[in-house]
Amino acid sequence: MGSSTLFLLLLISTLCHNFHHSSSFHLSVENLKEDVMVSSPKATFTVGFYAVGENAFCFAIWYSQSPNTVVWMANRDHPVNGKRSSLSLLKTGNLVLTDADQFQVWSTNTATSSKQVRLHLYDTGNLVLMDTSNVVIVALWQSFDFPTDTLLPHQPLRGSTNLVSSRSGNNYSSGFYKLFFDFENVLRLTYQGPRVSSTYWPYAWLLSNNFGNGNGNNGRSIFNDSRVVVLDDLGYLISSDNFTFKTSDYGMKLVRRLTLDHDGNVRLYGMKDGEDKWSVSGIFRPQPCLIHGICGPNSFCSYEPTSGRKCSCCPGHRWFDSEDWSQGCVPNFQLVCNNNTEQESRFLSLPGVDFYGYDYGNFQNHTYQQCVSLCSRLCECKGFQYSTSRQSGVNGQCYLKTRLLNGHRSPSFTNSFFLRMPLSLHDYDDSPINNGLLCGRNSGGVKVLERPYVEEKENELVKFMLWLVIAFGGIEVVCIFMVWCFLFRNDVTLRKEGYVLAAATGFRKFSYSELKQASKGFSEEIGRGGGGTVYKGVLSDDRIVAIKRLYEVANQGESEFLAEVGIIGRLNHMNLIGMLGYCAEGKHRLLVYEYMENGSLAQNISSSSNILDWSKRYNIALGTARGLAYLHEECLEWILHCDIKPQNILLDSDYKPKVADFGLSKLLNQNNLNNSSFSRVRGTRGYMAPEWVFNLPITSKVDVYSYGIVVLEMITGRSPTTGVQITELEAESPHPERLVTWVREKRKKGSEVGPSWVDEIVDPALGSHYDMNETEILATVALECVQDDKEVRPNMSHVVERLQSDEH
Repeated sequence: MGSSTLFLLLLISTLCHNFHHSSSFHLSVENLKEDVMVSSPKATFTVGFYAVGENAFCFAIWYSQSPNTVVWMANRDHPVNGKRSSLSLLKTGNLVLTDADQFQVWSTNTATSSKQVRLHLYDTGNLVLMDTSNVVIVALWQSFDFPTDTLLPHQPLRGSTNLVSSRSGNNYSSGFYKLFFDFENVLRLTYQGPRVSSTYWPYAWLLSNNFGNGNGNNGRSIFNDSRVVVLDDLGYLISSDNFTFKTSDYGMKLVRRLTLDHDGNVRLYGMKDGEDKWSVSGIFRPQPCLIHGICGPNSFCSYEPTSGRKCSCCPGHRWFDSEDWSQGCVPNFQLVCNNNTEQESRFLSLPGVDFYGYDYGNFQNHTYQQCVSLCSRLCECKGFQYSTSRQSGVNGQCYLKTRLLNGHRSPSFTNSFFLRMPLSLHDYDDSPINNGLLCGRNSGGVKVLERPYVEEKENELVKFMLWLVIAFGGIEVVCIFMVWCFLFRNDVTLRKEGYVLAAATGFRKFSYSELKQASKGFSEEIGRGGGGTVYKGVLSDDRIVAIKRLYEVANQGESEFLAEVGIIGRLNHMNLIGMLGYCAEGKHRLLVYEYMENGSLAQNISSSSNILDWSKRYNIALGTARGLAYLHEECLEWILHCDIKPQNILLDSDYKPKVADFGLSKLLNQNNLNNSSFSRVRGTRGYMAPEWVFNLPITSKVDVYSYGIVVLEMITGRSPTTGVQITELEAESPHPERLVTWVREKRKKGSEVGPSWVDEIVDPALGSHYDMNETEILATVALECVQDDKEVRPNMSHVVERLQSDEH
């Protein structure tokens, strides 16, 4: 049955419907006149109720020549019933879509006192609600401002909107892929799955290989904050971040569209006028296996031109759902592990296989056996990527993986992934191609509404009396039910949320009495800041932990608290403090972290008895940069720390740094990336970027600035506010100027006479025991980080690259 026929049937079904709102226009067969729009003037587009499943309809726009090609939907995630549903233009000027049982599903949220409001569908595909009472026609609302998964020629995609893919080829509801402008003004493609999210186009390392200037080798720019991308009739796409694209048939006058398809790829389609067959004339990702989320966890994608894309489970794994490849695979084994000892495991080589992202750490100049040992000591390690070095006498590097996501297999990839498996199990097929599943078998069927309506003739008086008896007789039951909901429903919901959170993150929920006992009544304070106080505690299994008692979120609802804690708990990096659990009981909000034996960087810098040597300081600077780069660019959510300072950099028993106090109330809302402001100033005096003072947009560059201050403090041993030496081993009189100004002046004077400026800024407590070349590099990078103009500051990933290239 064609869409137009279904549309007419739905109109006819509204005859018996008594609409309760007074309206100036009601979409029914009685109104079917010339002034009621169904097609655009040249019949290029059609608008109406589109069947998306059995008894399920969406108000949509589609190509008249190609009825299966929908370009816009109003209610893609909330289809209305096939009977008694209607679209009405109210006298208030609001266009409202109402479901059969009289609840509002969608509206334009417009209002006007004008009596001359009409709806018009243009041949561009733009549906416009307009006020025609004046000489100048005013558009109250237009569909071009609210795209779904498709852009039409001359339809702008702006920073306040985005394209969201459909769930599958026959399920029009919102899927997992999004095309949007991020907070750095860059057009990106992101996978936002049920459990994880990640950006897969363009990769972060492609954006700014030119250190700190914002322009990369692919020509992107972060400077233009207009955030708009437009496709023209000839097949030319241009974006405000300097991204441009020409179709293979550029220059021909065709019917065109750009669609973010359900497989996560952006394709540009063309069709000759009068025909009904589309051809692909451009694609953003020519390698389909590099799109994230295609094959799900513990599986990888391979592509053959003849058979197409295929998903395969890793050896020793089975499909979670054989009909839905995006759900991935689950292991047939369980690793028994203790982080304190190296567990015997075998590592199966998967040549040409790579899993993008979710690295626990990058370990350079390591042999294969050293990588095996590192992974075997870490319970969360699922395997590692190993690449050999091209330099003679230098070992390779390994990337330890705690999650096997975004897997793909490519013949051109010369390295291998080594999958960790139990030593005692040898009966698995070692072939990397295991039960391949063609990607055509994906999830998503028709949308079936469970609200069928059948017309029956009833005696209205009997019906009224029946409802009256039910109403009076059920008052007591309703009251009891409402009390039950009030007392118990929230508790049940929160218990369920807590269970799901524990299952997804692996950490547990503690009771308040349990943590109070572990901390001996919160008696041993080991830190303060970040909205709470930190106490030392010992759990029932003798693990030493740090218990943070929060104050700022004490009045926050448990559901909101669990949502934020859940995001933090999914972060996993060797340079981020690890969370073991939480407590949300009554007004109490506590977080349980791993215990850091050597306290904070602040305690170690100010200590005159235990002076940090130069090697430790350099490694602390590098490790902190790695942790921040993960927060900014690699983790599941974009997170700004907003309070980088020595007190929030903790040191373990080997003096390896771990960034603490990140996440809570500082998550960047991915659904509103255009809003880069915060409700209040955050940070600590002396470490705050100028953006906070001048009320400028807040981006990841505020953390870069604070990081630079911390590095200068480590190099010089001086306070960032006064320039006064922190330790008692001050070699000269205190300087009143700020630390940054003092270092810049030393560098300027030193450049005039030679490289001796490094000797003048280094902490006297180090004596002559430091590397002059490393000190100069670290100080130079730090000064670049503390530039007043945020646009010239480097990203943290660039800082990591600079320091790693000079790592001793």
